[in-house]
Amino acid sequence: MRGARRVTGFTRDMPYTVADRLEERARDSGARPFILFEDQCVTYAEANCWANQVANAALAAGLRCGDVVALLMHNRPQFVLIWLGLAKAGIVTALINTSATGDVLGHALRQVAPRALIVGSELVASLDGLDPADRPAVIWEQAETAPEGSSGGVSSVEGRSGGGSSGGGRSRSSLRSEGGAYGSDFDAALRAASDRDPDRAVRAGVRLADPLYYIFTSGTTGLPKAARVSHMRFINAGEMMGGLLGFGADDVFYCVLPLYHGAGGMVVPSVALAFGVPFVLRRKFSTRGFWQDVRRHRITAVYYIGEIIRYLLEAPVRPDDRDHSLRAMGGAGLRPDVWRQFVVRFGVTDVVEGLGSTEANYGISNVDNRIGSVGRLPYPQHSNIRVVRYDVDQDTHVRDAQGHLVLARPGEPGELIAEVLGGSGVMGFFEGYTSPQATEAKLLRDVFQPGDVWFRSGDLVRFDADDYFYFVDRVGDTFRWKGENVSTQEVEVTLAPFAGPTVINVYGVRVPGTEGRAGMAALTYAPGGLFDPAAFYAFASAHLAPHAVPLFVRLSATADMTTTFKLRKVDLQRQGYDPALANGDALFVADGAAGRYVPLTEAALARLDIAAYAADSGAAGVR
Repeated sequence: MRGARRVTGFTRDMPYTVADRLEERARDSGARPFILFEDQCVTYAEANCWANQVANAALAAGLRCGDVVALLMHNRPQFVLIWLGLAKAGIVTALINTSATGDVLGHALRQVAPRALIVGSELVASLDGLDPADRPAVIWEQAETAPEGSSGGVSSVEGRSGGGSSGGGRSRSSLRSEGGAYGSDFDAALRAASDRDPDRAVRAGVRLADPLYYIFTSGTTGLPKAARVSHMRFINAGEMMGGLLGFGADDVFYCVLPLYHGAGGMVVPSVALAFGVPFVLRRKFSTRGFWQDVRRHRITAVYYIGEIIRYLLEAPVRPDDRDHSLRAMGGAGLRPDVWRQFVVRFGVTDVVEGLGSTEANYGISNVDNRIGSVGRLPYPQHSNIRVVRYDVDQDTHVRDAQGHLVLARPGEPGELIAEVLGGSGVMGFFEGYTSPQATEAKLLRDVFQPGDVWFRSGDLVRFDADDYFYFVDRVGDTFRWKGENVSTQEVEVTLAPFAGPTVINVYGVRVPGTEGRAGMAALTYAPGGLFDPAAFYAFASAHLAPHAVPLFVRLSATADMTTTFKLRKVDLQRQGYDPALANGDALFVADGAAGRYVPLTEAALARLDIAAYAADSGAAGVR
């Protein structure tokens, strides 16, 4: 069985940072590629020199250790090199979602109070709707250009196996003009800065426990929160995942996910820095380009979000589907049916499915390819993880006579919680958010005994008699209907084999005069796809218990997803089955006597004895 390398010798109070790790790689692996991007190759030595320019430019501008700089930029090498450079000066970077504009962008900036903002030239227009009061005092625009030596020459992609320059070089890039509409030319500041390591004294006092950067939650149920990510958490992510995936000197990692998010922005570069291997960076995921990249760069591992694996399966079958170098993948959210099909078709049998989050103080991973499981805890009493009973109907935890939470039994869905551990150890710590209120909202106190503190995952899970864990749903997504609990995740998985829809998003909606919530399925079809109301009803009725068959169907023109491929449900829940709130989407209601879904009209609801939707009822109880 594979095992993760232990982060031996590290404690949270050590004066060691990610900047130190980069400098180590520049010394021992300087000529090796670090980032491969399109036709560019940035070696570890070049990355270190470019990061030095960033640090020295920031210091020259008056920024100091402990300050915050916001970064708004699409996937490209500069994104990683900028926050690495700021870390060399002890500056914390806030990684801003590239879709944020207007009030959402202002909300993000207010949470981190940055002294400066670095914006890629491709996203300058995102600042147009920003309230002037939310704009940092310093705004730098950075052009989309490669660090010197990274396009062709000694460190071209084609020449990477033969090494590359072990020295650095200054970026010779320039903007269209000196400065932009909101700020000044960041590349000009880089040209004026030294590419030598800044004196380590400029980050004196920074410890592994201190924040490296802030990553914002995906905002599926509200405005995003800024999660603290320490140098320790970053380093631990790479050591653990690289070990689980069995990384060696010849491996190449692949990043198709946004760099502002924990999956792409933390795990992938951390593995590369831990093992001194390259990672291939793509601007955004492409079904067509995925296997081309794998073959071109001899990629051996990828970090995934479950939805992108489904996209790969939707591509037409090719005779060379197994002609590739990909041997392993790690990630989360992989449906069992997609998992099986992917392994059979593409022959990638080493899959590490896990459960966690950017801010979580625990991690669980499936290291033995048990399809559908997120991992095994054979001795849970020796971990900080527990599963506690949860009353879906009352939307609260079950407590005993003394007011303590009650442990779930095998097979019984419950919320996963993890004890917050103190001290200077590597595991069990919870770093929280920049908002004290948001941090406290994630904690449970006096759970099993006075004074204990536990992190709420928000995930409903179950475990079997062999201690394998399985994801059930998010708290608030599972609902109760006709006296029975309905997991939206399990309904989605069950309906997934039905031919036609590209996305099935299931959620519960309030029905006036009834208890609980009724199921509704939002179906998204590819152009030209047609909804067969009789066939869908027959399939759902044949494969689901009667209480789990969706009462309503909505045909959505597009799936409402975050930029990290997570389905949003909250707006759909609020809109319910009111045609006036459906934004032109067709609505249907199940007619059991007819054996089909019929168009939702006032007459149909009256005939089926279903009350018309009331907006207030749809909002009630939605998390």
